[in-house]
Amino acid sequence: MEQLSLYNEARSESRVIASSGVFQIELLEHVGEKDHPALIAISEQLAIEYGEKAILTKATIHRYFNKKGSLPFIARYRKDIIGYIIGVPIEELSHEPWARTDPNFGKYNTLYTYAFVMMSDFKGNGYAKMLKRVFISWGKKREGIHFITGHVEVGVSSKFSGEVKIASRVENWQGTGKSFEYYCRDLHPDQSPYQSNNPPLATRI
Repeated sequence: MEQLSLYNEARSESRVIASSGVFQIELLEHVGEKDHPALIAISEQLAIEYGEKAILTKATIHRYFNKKGSLPFIARYRKDIIGYIIGVPIEELSHEPWARTDPNFGKYNTLYTYAFVMMSDFKGNGYAKMLKRVFISWGKKREGIHFITGHVEVGVSSKFSGEVKIASRVENWQGTGKSFEYYCRDLHPDQSPYQSNNPPLATRI
């Protein structure tokens, strides 16, 4: 039984949600140690934009990917992991001042986009858009979840479709010298009093 338990810890458990030829998207139910190196290596691409804190460790993988309430997806190309996106309950980020000032903090109705990355060799072919689309779709289906939030460089969220507002702006995000905006996507605008892009800190193009 002990040997079986170690095997289960090493392997990941997932469900294929979408596929197109050699590309597929999986909903992660548990991240095993065998996939830790690939996820960590991919996360290193985030450091340029988001700072060193964006690089995954075994501890952060366990804390966010395997945490109850999280919504993690991976993208595979010919069985290799090439990207991932993960939403975590914003309450899990209580150590961050900006999280505690979110008006929905404590309501357990918001997923924060902790990380969204696609390997550079696979950008521009629609894989990232497909991964994001699946993430948002599943966020809408999750009971009690009404919002998806995240930090992106100023101007990026103006390109998003749907009901998106910009809540605040952060200068010199994580010491990168770049300005970031904190956006909030309303997943059920017909049930919400919020208006899109209010306040409008970025211009929609």
